[in-house]
Order: sequence, then C-alpha cells, then structure tokens
Amino acid sequence: MRIQGDWLNDPATQNVMAMLADAGHQAYFVGGCVRNALLGVAVADVDIATDALPDRVMTLAAARGLKAVATGIEHGTVTVVSKGVAHQVTTFRKDIQTDGRHAVVSFSRDITDDARRRDFTMNALYASLNGAVSDPLGGLDDLRAGRVRFIDDAQARIKEDYLRSLRFFRFHAWYGDATGGLDADALAAISANLDGLDRLSGERVGSEITRLLAAPDPAPALAAMGHAGVLARILPGANSRALAVLIHAEDGEAADPMRRLAALGGQDLARRLRLSRKQDRSLAVLRDNITSTASVAALAYRIGAQAARDITMLQAALLDRELPRDFRQQADMGAAQVFPVKAADLMEKFEGEALGQLLKELETRWIHSDFELTRSQLLT
Repeated sequence: MRIQGDWLNDPATQNVMAMLADAGHQAYFVGGCVRNALLGVAVADVDIATDALPDRVMTLAAARGLKAVATGIEHGTVTVVSKGVAHQVTTFRKDIQTDGRHAVVSFSRDITDDARRRDFTMNALYASLNGAVSDPLGGLDDLRAGRVRFIDDAQARIKEDYLRSLRFFRFHAWYGDATGGLDADALAAISANLDGLDRLSGERVGSEITRLLAAPDPAPALAAMGHAGVLARILPGANSRALAVLIHAEDGEAADPMRRLAALGGQDLARRLRLSRKQDRSLAVLRDNITSTASVAALAYRIGAQAARDITMLQAALLDRELPRDFRQQADMGAAQVFPVKAADLMEKFEGEALGQLLKELETRWIHSDFELTRSQLLT
C-alpha cells in the first residue's frame, strides 16, 4: 500500500528525506501525516523518523546547506528547515524511564522500537519517500476499522504520559467509528488512572478539550468521558447530556468549541482550561445569555448574528426550547439593524442623564416593534 498527496512530492520535503537516504540512513514519514494521508484528510505537519542520530542529522543538514535547530535533541528531535518549511526529524527511540509527563529515551536503529513507544496503533504507521507504508504493529487494520487502540498494554502507555487518556477520546471523536464503541481495555485503563490527570497542566488539558470539541461530532466521546470518570475529574460540574442535542441543532454550522463548551458547563472553565481572553469573553457572552427571553433578532442586534445563533441553539439544547426554523435569517436581519434615532435628534430638549435615558427607552421601543418603528414615529 502507498500513500498519496501533494505534500509527499513537495521539493522541500523530498530534500530532507533525500538528505538522510543519500547518506545511507533509514527515513520514514511517521504519525499524523501518514494516518491522514491514508484517510484522505488534509496533512498539516510532516514528521520524519530516522535511524540517524541527532548529531548526524545536524551534520547532514549543514552539509546540504539546510538550517538545523536542536529543538529537542535530548529526545532525538532536530528541526530541519528546507525552502522555508520546518520538518521535525526524530531518531528512532525507545523509552527507558517515564514519570507520567516526561521520558528518558535511548536511541535505536529498529523501527519497531520506535513504533512501540507511540500511543495508538494508528499513529505507529510509517511511509517511505515513495509512499510505501510500513506497519510494524498492525495499526492499518485499526485505522480502517475506526478503532482507537493503545499500543500493547494500555495502562503502561497511559502511565508514560497521562495526557494520553484525553488524547484517546479526542482521537476517537476524529477518527473512531462511533457505531463500534470505544475500546474496553482502554476505558478500563483510563478509569484506573484518573489520579494522573491531576498532574497535567491546564494548558495541556485545555488544548486537548478544545481540539476534541472541534470534531464533527464529539458527543459520543464526551459521553464516554463522563462514564469513565474523566469529565468530572477535569471539569467538575460538566455534563455531556445536552451536547448531542446541540450537535443536531447545529445542522451545518461550523464547529465552535466555545459553543459546545457552554453546553457542557462546569466550574471555573477559564482557569481550568487556560482559555485565552478571547475564548473567555466568547464563553461568557454565551453563558450570560442562555436564559434570555429576547427574540433571535433582538439578541443579534445586541451581540451579533453568530452569538445569537449560538445562544438560540444552546437554548434548544439546554432549556428544551423549540428551535425556530428561520433563526439564522432572523439573526442576520437583527444584526443588520441600525437604530434610526441619534442623540442630536433630542439635544434641543434633553441633555446628560435624561438624554441617555430617553435614547435607551426609544431604542427598547424600537426593538420591541421588531425594528419597524420609524424615526419620525419614535420622535413623535
């Protein structure tokens, strides 16, 4: 079997692979780029695995006129820049000591050693420069079946890095077969190692959760997280029950992690997930307006069309409200409205606080009229 893709034939990438192969070293594409190419999904990052030691990679790059940066040289990773494109080149390695977050590695010349230290079988797939796939651990069958499975012993893989418990659910949301369920051995191992989640930084947890929530339908994975005890551990108070209803209501809307996070709920989300200020503001607008009884158009006038659509979908999911058929059009209409009365229209008779109060009252009347009252009608 061979993979295909424009990225495979990119001159910058071919140059780095040839740099290694011409010197007599093994060189393989590995991980996400191979997995995504096999699935026909866009490839973002290209990782390369080799039997060349890090110092050797640095030397070969210099001889070829390429920039090499020792980004993680103690773990075997050198970033090689070819034609402005960065490539992560990592020496075959195996873990000899782990603490749940960091690993001490030894370098190897055996591709199987390198494969066994990875997390899931579908990520232990390799491909040569011509696209020929190597599958040391049977990951290809798992990928075809939509089966996210830890390599060898699930508990051992989790204890090497407890973030893998969260990655398991994210990968299932993106690549798993929802009808086939989640791997029972993996779920048991995750439930047995919940304490390890407390050792993860908020940044790492937040990154995984937002990437999970960006999947086309993360509801089954979040439900499984709840049953396994993971959701309560990382987001106390969160509940996934409304998420499936929200996904149905979205019906073509672009996935928005903050909208979906608002459906999950939970305590102190900004701190626990290290949300950015922009994410925190977006989430606050949604949560503050969940119980609003304003029309879709009125909400859109106040906070924008997208936020109004988001709140309407959240209300349908969380409050069992009917989803108006034309809510998207109503949101667009409301957001486009411009209040026809200006302060200058009232300044002959009013000023200061009284002026502001009257403007507010007139605007409220105009909104309640479904934006139909004209300027002259409001000023009469």
